[in-house]
Amino acid sequence: METDTDGFDKALARARSGDEAGFLVLWEALHPRLLRYLQVLGCDDVDDVASETWLQAVRDLHRFKKGGADEFRAWLFTIGRHRAVDEARSRTRYRDKILTTGQASPPQTVHFNPVEDEVLAGLSTRQAVALVAGLSRDQAEVVALRIIAGLDTEAVARILRKSPGAVRVALHRGLRTLSEDPRIRDIEKVEQ
Repeated sequence: METDTDGFDKALARARSGDEAGFLVLWEALHPRLLRYLQVLGCDDVDDVASETWLQAVRDLHRFKKGGADEFRAWLFTIGRHRAVDEARSRTRYRDKILTTGQASPPQTVHFNPVEDEVLAGLSTRQAVALVAGLSRDQAEVVALRIIAGLDTEAVARILRKSPGAVRVALHRGLRTLSEDPRIRDIEKVEQ
C-alpha cells in the first residue's frame, strides 16, 4: 500500500528529472500551505512572494539532492521565508523613499496570521486569520510552520535559527493562547 509520503517522494523524483506532472503534484500539495505561511509573515503580496518562491525552487531543484518529502517541504519553506524577508526589506526601502521625497503617504499594511490546528477545527480561514492576529509574530510563525506547513520541530528550528526547545515553547504558548480565546470557547460550545 502506497502512503502519501511515498507518492510525494515519487513526484519529487519525477520533478527532479524534469517531469512537469511530478512538479504539479508538489505544487498542489504545498502551495496552499505556502500561501498561508507567507500570510503569517505579513507579506503584502502573498501571491508574488509565493511565485518567486516556486520560481527559485524550480530553478534550484537540481541542487536539492538529499531527502524526501519532509526535507523538500523544509527547503521550500526556507526559500519562502527568505523571499518574504526580501519583500519586507524592499517594501521598507520603498516606503522610506516615498517618505523622504514627501510625494505620498505609505500604503496601509494589513497583516494576516492564519493557522490550522485542532484548536481551530471548524473555523474558516478568515476566522483563523482573525484569531492568530492576536499572537506574537514569533508564536504565529512557529504555529504556521508546525501546523500549516507540517514541518517537524527540528526543521522549524533550522528555518528560524532557534533551538528546538524555543520552538516547542513558542508553539505551546501560541496554541495555549488560541485555546483560551473566548471565540474558540464559543465555537466549542456550539459544536457540543
